[in-house]
Amino acid sequence: MFTGIVTAVGRITEVTPLAAGDAEAGVRLTIHAPGFLRESTKLGDSIAIQGACMTVVALQGDTFCVDVSRESLNRTVGLGEPGEVNLEHAMRLGDTLDGHIVSGHVDATGEVTRFEPVGESWNLKIRVPQEFGRYMAYKGSVTVNGVSLTVNSVQDTEQGCEIGINLIPHTVQVTTLKRLAPGARVNIEVDMIARYCERLLGARGLSV
Repeated sequence: MFTGIVTAVGRITEVTPLAAGDAEAGVRLTIHAPGFLRESTKLGDSIAIQGACMTVVALQGDTFCVDVSRESLNRTVGLGEPGEVNLEHAMRLGDTLDGHIVSGHVDATGEVTRFEPVGESWNLKIRVPQEFGRYMAYKGSVTVNGVSLTVNSVQDTEQGCEIGINLIPHTVQVTTLKRLAPGARVNIEVDMIARYCERLLGARGLSV
């Protein structure tokens, strides 16, 4: 379980196929993250990478490795090639929930339609697949590339659901969101509470 509060930006330095010549095989990512790993970090720990929960399979100094399945690669962006990634350790009992409850299970990828400065902040708009639009609510929560954000506007269109988000300078500076541009794909995790509410209401025969 995570909170969507990114604590470091690391860099994928190596992407190694787990089975050479097998198009269905996953990859091993080597991630360099100075200052991120804790003294207590060990093999088997969970770390969110661009919003996707992964398991540590190797550790050395400021570097750690995770294995990513082909299924995960097919359903996410930013995990199949070298580059910067948002990182977050799993929550510990007693940690503060500064963002919102995040599972680290990416639901879909969205497309950035606008990313521009407005005053001291940044206006980010993302089009999410239509089937996930029902989980988007004004002033509700959404996770974008592992970052807990507040939805400021929701507009349903034939092409999908477009959400608007206001990013403060700090969020832009300390995450990979600063690299976004129109047309970029991002990992989206919908609010867990909204998903459970839908399931519970559906089980009672109520429309949602």
